[in-house]
Amino acid sequence: MGGSLMKLDQHAIKKIIPHRDPMLLVTTVEGLEAGKRIVTTFYVDPAREIFQGHFPNEPVLPGVYSVECMAQAADILLLSTERYAGKIPLFLGIDKVRFLRKILPGDTLEIHAELVKERTEKSIATCSAEIYDHGELAASGEVTLAMR
Repeated sequence: MGGSLMKLDQHAIKKIIPHRDPMLLVTTVEGLEAGKRIVTTFYVDPAREIFQGHFPNEPVLPGVYSVECMAQAADILLLSTERYAGKIPLFLGIDKVRFLRKILPGDTLEIHAELVKERTEKSIATCSAEIYDHGELAASGEVTLAMR
């Protein structure tokens, strides 16, 4: 990422997206170029209730959480722009998702997203996203969102 990049803590993130615990999965924004690209983090807290059932003897973060991490990074990327500020982001599609390695309790993920296609007249945008765990690609995909 080049240019002037914004960093945000969770307090600032809550001013941009409507998500709240237990569904707010973005811990920090490490770099934001509004409407273009973003890098966020998510700390996979071992105390999360999901690990009691997925799986008790060998806990692993469910893939749907990875998809939600990608979507929330895209949400912040888009809702940080003037044209979408204050909107509610809704999933329209999830495409080309691949899970490449297990994500474990205690990991800190780095999520990268960038805008790849936008239909401003319908407030629809598609973002590509990648999740890195310990520097290795753990998941990737595309999320399409409608801002309502």
